Amino acid sequence: MTASPMKRIYFDHSATSRVLPEVFEAMAPFYTERFGNASSLHSFGREAKASMELARKHLAALINAEPGEIVFTSGGTEADNLAVKGVAAYKGRSKGHILTTCIEHHAVLESCAYLKRFGFEVTELPVSKDGIIDLGEAEKALREDTVLVSVMAANNEIGTIQPIRQIGALARSRGIPFHTDAVQAIGKMGIDVKRDNIDLLALSGHKFHGPKGIGALYVRKGTRIEPQIHGGGHERGLRSSTENVPGIVGLGKAAEIAKRDFASTTESMKGLRDRIIQRVPEVVPRAYLNGHMTQRLVNNVNFRFDFIEGEALMLQLDMKGIAVSTGSACSTGSLEPSHVLMALGLKHEQAHGNLRLTLGRENTYEEVDRFLEVLPGVVSRLREISPLNEATAKGAREGGSCVQ
Repeated sequence: MTASPMKRIYFDHSATSRVLPEVFEAMAPFYTERFGNASSLHSFGREAKASMELARKHLAALINAEPGEIVFTSGGTEADNLAVKGVAAYKGRSKGHILTTCIEHHAVLESCAYLKRFGFEVTELPVSKDGIIDLGEAEKALREDTVLVSVMAANNEIGTIQPIRQIGALARSRGIPFHTDAVQAIGKMGIDVKRDNIDLLALSGHKFHGPKGIGALYVRKGTRIEPQIHGGGHERGLRSSTENVPGIVGLGKAAEIAKRDFASTTESMKGLRDRIIQRVPEVVPRAYLNGHMTQRLVNNVNFRFDFIEGEALMLQLDMKGIAVSTGSACSTGSLEPSHVLMALGLKHEQAHGNLRLTLGRENTYEEVDRFLEVLPGVVSRLREISPLNEATAKGAREGGSCVQ
């Protein structure tokens, strides 16, 4: 008699999420019967164009924007690049100052690093041990030649939510465009671009049950940016390339669902999140939460564990059928510790001992309880073979302390 296959559990929704059946069904005809180019004038093209514009309306409604303010891109990374480089190219040409934070996604940080090669100056605001910037420090850091403020809505690794409404108001009072990377925030926290004083917002479809390879940049009417891809003048001249109509339709349907189900899905994820945050320190000694206890995304949990490597823990859990991560999927394979965790003031070895769980709309309490059942044994076995364990434990017995 063969053993029944192990049920796999997916707790890595910040890396990517499953395309919902409704989304897949909406996309499918645009690969076969309704395959027209949205720029074509015949009926096939007009049909594709109309579906694309309907998707634009759904996406705009999700963030309280106007449809004409949505620019479709290939994903969040391109949207961040277009925002940062596009504003800098228009406002500063070859000089100027950009204010951002030290825990941004690499799409923002690397764009800023690129601009520094051309004479721009960049200030990266530090964060507290909980991962939140200080508004007073942000105000002090603004300059007469600041051309852009870029602060993410919520961090992709530790889930900490930034005070974007206040940051946006501060930037607006100085006449400075405010950009936020909302890739992880969409579908998990309420965002209203008008209320939150946002001029540019980046998002990505596959983070909230849409397809991969499609995203968007919200550009507030009147905000001027230079395109970074030139060609046929698509997307109001801001992003040339034949439109990915199936992807855009899928993104629009995912946005429609996210808006429709927002209250129920966020309440469900928050309950699961809080159970994990409460129970992990109870079942595993020397486990510490990274990021703010409550001012974090409803689906994000990030713990660090003394004496073990997060990657080893992740792989052991995967062998038990539980998919988690150690941080950003975009940095997988890097031997360097997370720049986000290091910014919290953690030591090198502490930053390597972290585990990220990011929940989705389909996760259950049974899955969370299975994780909590498996975790203690896996951590215990890894600690038994850790070279750090005995030396650190000996120091603790002799009067040392575990500094959180």
